Order: sequence, then C-alpha cells, then structure tokens
Amino acid sequence: MPKMKTNRGAAKRFSRTGSGQYKCSHSHLRHILTKKSAKRKRQLRGTTIIAAVDTPAVRRMLPYT
Repeated sequence: MPKMKTNRGAAKRFSRTGSGQYKCSHSHLRHILTKKSAKRKRQLRGTTIIAAVDTPAVRRMLPYT
C-alpha cells in the first residue's frame, strides 16, 4: 500500500504539541487593521489549541505527525 500524502496547506497551518493536541495561529490579523481595536489585535496574537471536534479532520490531513 502506498504512503499517504500530507496535506501541505494543513502542514503549514497546524503543528502538534507534546501532548498530542494541535495548535494554530489566529486569523484576521493580516490586513485592514486600522478598524480593529487594540484589544482585538492583541488577543489575536499567538497560537491557540484547535477544538476537539476539529482534531480528527486535522489528524487525517497530517497522517505522520
């Protein structure tokens, strides 16, 4: 049976933590920043853990992580 292919778009967006969860960065922080409040932009910094309901889909896209 051939090897499974990794979804390259997902590989650039998600990474696995040591505990087996997946983390990703927030969206909406690239452009049109003048109308967004400082609080909103500050809270979009950094990474977050994806929801448990989305984990199986990410796991299928990243089979070897």
